[in-house]
Amino acid sequence: MNKVPENIPRRRGKWMASFASKMLNLTGWSVTGDFPQHRKFIIAVGPHTSNWDFLVGCAVMLKFRVKIKILAKDGLFFWPMSSLMHYLGAIPVARGQKSGLVEQIVERFNQEEQMILGLAPEGTRTSGKALKTGFLHIAHQANIPVMPVNLNFKLKQVELLPAVSISSDIDRELEQFIQYFDYQCAKNPQINSTG
Repeated sequence: MNKVPENIPRRRGKWMASFASKMLNLTGWSVTGDFPQHRKFIIAVGPHTSNWDFLVGCAVMLKFRVKIKILAKDGLFFWPMSSLMHYLGAIPVARGQKSGLVEQIVERFNQEEQMILGLAPEGTRTSGKALKTGFLHIAHQANIPVMPVNLNFKLKQVELLPAVSISSDIDRELEQFIQYFDYQCAKNPQINSTG
């Protein structure tokens, strides 16, 4: 269980992987499920209600030495933070300029032989924000699957769920994705991003 397939893009850093693994063990976190047998896919992590979500996700990424691209607001790319963001595989995104982002990411997937994009469908941890559909449009247009990942803070488990193909019926796919995330087990369950 939790074996990383050979065709998944990997990162260097055995020392960092060992450190991340120890941190997860010390804090009581475990990982269930497996990574899919795909060269390209999106990881959709939810529910996103806390900054801890990002830290737990990064620890899992480093533990398994999986190379994952993430979207991050461009305001985080300042020295010395920019070095860390690049190390984590972050792609800068201007929050106010959202036009063309889906097309840019689709084109990037088309150009790469291997690529994993990790994101939180809510886009923000602010209360009352519903899931956004951008990740579904990217997956459908690039013809790649999406692996849902549920963050269960009650059990302290990062739950890797089976990857799913995305049809052109984005509204129906969105309704399905809401079911993958257990908001009662979020870090801050009072923040319900489904409505």
